[in-house]
Amino acid sequence: MNRQPPVVLITGCSSGFGLHTAIAFASRGCRVIATLRDLGRAQTLLDGANRAGCAGRIVCMELDVTNHEQAGSVIQRAQLEFGGIDIIVNNAGYALGGFAEEVPIERWRELLETNVLGVIALTQAALPGMRARGRGLIINISSISGLLGLPGFAPYAASKYALEGYSESLRHELAPWGIRVVLVEPGAYSTDIWSKGLSAVREDAAADSPYAPQLVRLLARTRAAAERAADPREVAEAVVRIAGKRLPQLRYPIGRGTRLAVLAKALLPWRLYEAIVQRMLR
Repeated sequence: MNRQPPVVLITGCSSGFGLHTAIAFASRGCRVIATLRDLGRAQTLLDGANRAGCAGRIVCMELDVTNHEQAGSVIQRAQLEFGGIDIIVNNAGYALGGFAEEVPIERWRELLETNVLGVIALTQAALPGMRARGRGLIINISSISGLLGLPGFAPYAASKYALEGYSESLRHELAPWGIRVVLVEPGAYSTDIWSKGLSAVREDAAADSPYAPQLVRLLARTRAAAERAADPREVAEAVVRIAGKRLPQLRYPIGRGTRLAVLAKALLPWRLYEAIVQRMLR
């Protein structure tokens, strides 16, 4: 990178992966632009950065990734104040579960606006500056749900599968300019993303839903997974390590059992794999 400390722009820093990733980069001496939809929620981030002794290297900016005009303004401001952006971590997003037949189309649209179009709009705004400088790294926070479509999470899986395809194509397109694109694919971690996602499942489920028995089992399994979930700082530390690689690979599944699950889907005959998934709901 250049002689100045790298400039890192991270979306969705009010909690979870975004918050911890901002602190992890700042702790390594990077200059961090931490964006939040509501700046009133920045105090948790700043308190954590103060404890880590790196608050002076974090600048908070307001950004709702679904507001594409605002995304362009944030990129422009970052380039003016910092001289350019070296790394973008597209982290902002949320989980939405539910059985595909029952999730209202409005919820699908809102999810895709945030998880997919928000990433695309911010990246489009940043790319001219990266190309002009001949370098850059874009890290898109995907999910194991972008590799495995499981029952009860069709909306979230659809958004992350879309992000996976977009990122793979983008990586090929940007390679001639020295810009790398990376996907980080966490499994279950202790963040509030799943509690919010499960709330949406319950809201959308009809009282006489034909999926009611499966829904009960799905909620029980997801709660159990959440209780065993690992510390989200593992993902933040992994993102920082990936950013330090000269030639990062495209995909990084992270978390307990993620690599095994991906390998099982790739190697097992589909009928056997499908039977295993169906057994989860019985």
